Amino acid sequence: MKKKKNKEILDIIKAARKLSREEEIKLHGKPINQTKIVQSKKVYNRNKLKNNIIQDSQHQ
Repeated sequence: MKKKKNKEILDIIKAARKLSREEEIKLHGKPINQTKIVQSKKVYNRNKLKNNIIQDSQHQ
């Protein structure tokens, strides 16, 4: 019995998430990432700086 109840609960949760996702797309016009972290442009990034230096030297 318990497995059947769990499956029903999971189906309800899945339907609620799908509905929420569709409403979000209607509201914003596109899907929005909720788990992806957007890195600040002010953060020090050694690899990005190194790539810029290499590209600048190749173009000269």
